[in-house]
Amino acid sequence: MGNGFRSGRRAGPRIGLLGGSFNPAHHGHRHISLGALRALGLDEVWWLVSPGNPLKEAAGMAPLAARFASARAAAARAPIRVSAIEREMGTRFTLDTLRALARRYPARQFIWLMGADNLAQFHRWRGWRQIARIMPVAVIARPGYDATALASPAMAWLRRFRRPLASMAHRADGAHREGWSAPVLVLLAFDPDPRSASAVRLANPGWSATRPLPPGRDDLTHRLISFAGAPGA
Repeated sequence: MGNGFRSGRRAGPRIGLLGGSFNPAHHGHRHISLGALRALGLDEVWWLVSPGNPLKEAAGMAPLAARFASARAAAARAPIRVSAIEREMGTRFTLDTLRALARRYPARQFIWLMGADNLAQFHRWRGWRQIARIMPVAVIARPGYDATALASPAMAWLRRFRRPLASMAHRADGAHREGWSAPVLVLLAFDPDPRSASAVRLANPGWSATRPLPPGRDDLTHRLISFAGAPGA
């Protein structure tokens, strides 16, 4: 189930997908998103704020509405859409989410964005090989994790599908179409940003309650994400 260009069809918008807890979102998320947008020639980046990460402890996880609001604040005035669409689609695992998005938005050309810290444990994700077959994967270098990521079981399998950045960033039709036909791996490196969600929580454990976080509308579903109502809000 590839997500590459089809012969005879004009390429649709290029969208980078960055998933995570965003507990909370911060400038580091914005930094790597805009870096990937420029490097890959993307039209937008979508932040998929997860209702719950199967690989993370629920303890210390702020309510979805707080995490969503922090993401909206961090993405302000940038070509970044913030969504909690996984809650609406009822998907819990990345594989199911990406399959659902590919069906729901068939005209988009998606690429999955993740940090080297996630690549290091990618082999623990449900259906990780299938994820790589659904859409291209871009791995963003992260200081302290790169050596472990490059030595990971997932990288041993993905290495054969590595492509140069130029084959992904080229906007022309024709010879460069195959660059977006999964499975494809591209490695990205930007000036490091030392910020992390864990550091923010360590410095301010009650971050979600220290300032008012107004409800907002989901950039994809247009539904209100508020602090009252549905479970996980």
